[in-house]
Amino acid sequence: MKIAGLHHVTAIASDPQRNLDFYVGLLGLRFVKRTVNFDDPGTYHFYFGDRRGTPGTILTFFPWPGVRRGIRGTGQIEATAFSIAPTSVGYWLERLKQQHVTAERSASRFGEDVIRFVDPDGLLLELIASNSLATIAQWPDSPVPPGHALRGFHSVSAALEGYEKTARLLTDAFGYRLIEESGNRFRFASSEKAAPGRIVDLLCLPDSSVGSVAAGSVHHIAFRARDEKEQLQWREKLVDLGHNVTPVIDRIYFRSIYFREPGGVLFEIATEPPGFTFDETIEELGTGLRLPPWLESARSQIEKVLPPIRVPNKQ
Repeated sequence: MKIAGLHHVTAIASDPQRNLDFYVGLLGLRFVKRTVNFDDPGTYHFYFGDRRGTPGTILTFFPWPGVRRGIRGTGQIEATAFSIAPTSVGYWLERLKQQHVTAERSASRFGEDVIRFVDPDGLLLELIASNSLATIAQWPDSPVPPGHALRGFHSVSAALEGYEKTARLLTDAFGYRLIEESGNRFRFASSEKAAPGRIVDLLCLPDSSVGSVAAGSVHHIAFRARDEKEQLQWREKLVDLGHNVTPVIDRIYFRSIYFREPGGVLFEIATEPPGFTFDETIEELGTGLRLPPWLESARSQIEKVLPPIRVPNKQ
């Protein structure tokens, strides 16, 4: 078994409407699913991605109004990066400037241009001009022209006190290999060269303090499993390697297992099926509040608690 790449990245936000405006209205992602945090159904769980919510394109948020800001440090994901076409760097610098988002074009990283900026809650994002773009399902109603659209995840960067044990997990268990290194950055990639989100960068930061996950922080990252059978095999393998792994949890659109990797980042392995069209057609995605069967009887109470939201129109 080998991991092909990321399934999704889940972060924490504060204001739900501001979160929607940024990721749909500015970055041009599709609002794939509006549901609730199954463990805290009085709050939303938003999913953004390509037209169909393809694994490797999905950024999700728990928007908790009034939650405090997180503190960056080790034991967490420092940056989440999307791929863009090399010809789109100028477009995105101008678009971010027009929307009053401070962005910097940082030094080339392993031969690729990088744009860095933060979302309204301080979540660090990167747009990386990649020559090997994954094929994704373009969303025709995006405010961003198709040629400049985000093309799924490029990578995530994990900030760690020491990187060797996490590197061993990626190579010996997940089947990744070290493909580049520069200074304290070590780049690992899966063997699936056409897959979005196949890269994980490990940043060795021994002099940094431990971070605190809250608003503007990544809560966890999820890797893909082909199906439930493979997921159970992963669970058995991880337990044999000494990790504490949760039982399989039903997230409706995928099944999940969770564990802490050696550096402290929460990892998930999520199944690709059944996917986001399990309870909506592709055309309907994100248009209505979807609840799991065990919360459906409480729909009226939940809808009263959740703040009203409006999905941005194409602009």
